[in-house]
Amino acid sequence: MHLLHCFSTIEKYLISTFPSLSSSTPKSRAKKRKKKVYSQMGSSTIFLLFLLTIAFPHQNPNFLVRADSTLIQNTCKNTKYYGLCVSSLKSVPTSKNADTKGLAVIMVGIGMANATATSSYLSSQLISSSTTETNLKKVLKECADKYGYAGDALQASVQDLGSESYDYAYMHITAAADYPNACHNAFKRYPGLAYPPELARREEGLKHICDVALGIIDNFSG
Repeated sequence: MHLLHCFSTIEKYLISTFPSLSSSTPKSRAKKRKKKVYSQMGSSTIFLLFLLTIAFPHQNPNFLVRADSTLIQNTCKNTKYYGLCVSSLKSVPTSKNADTKGLAVIMVGIGMANATATSSYLSSQLISSSTTETNLKKVLKECADKYGYAGDALQASVQDLGSESYDYAYMHITAAADYPNACHNAFKRYPGLAYPPELARREEGLKHICDVALGIIDNFSG
């Protein structure tokens, strides 16, 4: 199993997280949409494609080991959200060929995709909001930044995992899970602004993903 294949499978997962792409789309149309997603995600996508290289620059053979779903299930049993853990990891084919540390890297990558997508979503809402909604624009801008910071923190955790600095990885993932709170609190500063249900769903999703990643790290850092 080569890292190039790992990049390919993670890439496919990232594209699948954007609603503009569908697994049922014909190949020719999928390629066009894939190109569009790349332009939207920019440098974040490039980093995600090299996620495993950054974490494992020496291609340690112990990272890519043949495993079956049993490893995923046993690993996920030690996390707060077993169902989310199993379904998320199984959605990425590379997980079947990764050890426990590799599963943590993949889960962090899923969190990065989530944070990046949410930041982009908030930026699009900012553009489409009325010019008279000054307070809303301020909050949307702040929230977009916070989710961007969450993605940065998760990126840092990947580097920490690669250097086996597990305490720092834990700290960065915890910070990533906390950034959405700042966004939520920003809405609370303006009583007239309701917290959007879609944003609440995304907040919960990122927090749960981070919780799962922390649980996986506990499997091999203790």
